[in-house]
Amino acid sequence: MKLCRFDHKGKTGCGRIHGGVVEVFRGELLENREPAGITLPLADVRLLAPLLPGKIIGIGRNYAAHAREMGNAPPDEEPLIFLKPPSAVISPGDMILLPAVSKRVDHEAELGVIIGRTAHHIPAEEDPLGYVLGYSCVNDVTARDMQKKDVQFTRGKGLTPSALRPRRRDGTRSHERDGVGPCQRELRQQARTSDMIFPVRQLIRFLAGIMTLMPGDLIATGTPSGVGQLASGDVVEVEVEGVGVLSNPVR
Repeated sequence: MKLCRFDHKGKTGCGRIHGGVVEVFRGELLENREPAGITLPLADVRLLAPLLPGKIIGIGRNYAAHAREMGNAPPDEEPLIFLKPPSAVISPGDMILLPAVSKRVDHEAELGVIIGRTAHHIPAEEDPLGYVLGYSCVNDVTARDMQKKDVQFTRGKGLTPSALRPRRRDGTRSHERDGVGPCQRELRQQARTSDMIFPVRQLIRFLAGIMTLMPGDLIATGTPSGVGQLASGDVVEVEVEGVGVLSNPVR
């Protein structure tokens, strides 16, 4: 099932994408996903970020090759976590605005995990994936110079909007960048989720052991190697196999 949140003629709604149409729900994605008996052509709606998360939990250095390219050792015992403000979220197609206060803004292609029900100290016999509403493409846009200057990640990870695309299911991920002028496509990042140091199940169980995960919370599960700088005029794409493609222009 491909879930979405959308804008249609100035009104926000949610539903599921089936073929070339959106089957509209009566309620929200987190509750009352009952069909309203209305369908809209997919071409007539603008897809929005699937949810406005209460909190965004980022996972640092979850791919060994990325940790090494940044000059860091991969974590070996516990995930490295940080928080991003919900105001950092933008929708598919929205502009990524490069902040004047940063000289180095990078793309980071990631798999996003959206929590569907409250999770706190998950019992050993329960599967953590049972708390997942769905999966999404995420571009964890990062002001790299601020991240390095501050040591901790709050400014570098929260300053520039990060893009979030609605979809469902897991898969491989890649990242493409278009140059200005003639279409110049450059593959920057490519990896499989099986390359994660801490897989999704382990991340959810770990996080639920130190904080309460609420419906709508987003976990950005970390980026593989190949991160690079964004420039005005770029169009940056994040693709998750079986989920979709997230595309945002840069200015």
